[in-house]
Amino acid sequence: MFKIKKKAEKPKPTVLYNIVEDYSEFDAPGNVTVCAMTLTEDLTAHAKILAESYDVPLDLMTTLLAEGGVYIYPQVSGVLTRGLFACLVDETGGSPKQTFVLDLMQFAEAEQAVRARGLSLIDAALDVFQRTLPDQLKAKLRQKNLGLDYRTLDRAVAKGGEIKYIDFRKDWSPHFKRLCIMPDGRLVETGGLQEFARLHGITMSQAKQLIEQGGTLDVQDEVLACQIVNGQPAVARFSAANYAKAKNLVAGKGLHLMDALSEVGYNDPAMMRGLARKTLSGRS
Repeated sequence: MFKIKKKAEKPKPTVLYNIVEDYSEFDAPGNVTVCAMTLTEDLTAHAKILAESYDVPLDLMTTLLAEGGVYIYPQVSGVLTRGLFACLVDETGGSPKQTFVLDLMQFAEAEQAVRARGLSLIDAALDVFQRTLPDQLKAKLRQKNLGLDYRTLDRAVAKGGEIKYIDFRKDWSPHFKRLCIMPDGRLVETGGLQEFARLHGITMSQAKQLIEQGGTLDVQDEVLACQIVNGQPAVARFSAANYAKAKNLVAGKGLHLMDALSEVGYNDPAMMRGLARKTLSGRS
């Protein structure tokens, strides 16, 4: 007899979050994406993804997620360029684990609160972080399980019970798809820098700089343009013809290249169809 071999099942992708609420349209530093999980935490996977996202050593991230605490980013050439990463763990289990980051200004404010009010750094960091959040989110955080009505939740989400942890994220992560408007008006999703770089045929370092700092990047005869809106990257790729039109506007009207590209894009029917679809879908 011949044995029929069963195809090996593909490993299921890691699910870190089953509740996601987007508050990224609010002014920085209160612009966040609330990512929560009702199922049991996969600590190994959780630590790996957050370590990669926030440039924290994996062993330290694992310890932080298990025990709570803060990681202060090291100085670069004697200068602090980033604030801190924090993980708040309620040892009583009364509230979900929370992770968040503070920028440099927030970090300085937290350190001042430590000195002036005698708070621990983690408590000061949480106070500073939460004060910047949108009022709607502040109200939800005062309620159990973000005030969610479990009767209306998807069954797969609700069966996990209470929220186990919340990550307040701001990064360009493989777990969050971002849209790029292409020259023909298509909206192409990418998740993470590697996928974004592969789509446009650029290096990881070029992708990282463009997404973090904004600006333009020549790609063959075309150009990638990225604007940082409320701390979030908005990306469009322009054809060679539209790039040439934008350059002519720069030369003729003295416009900044980004403004010239915007004007050209708004006058391009194909790209405007893409923008209209993005607006109607409400996606960021």
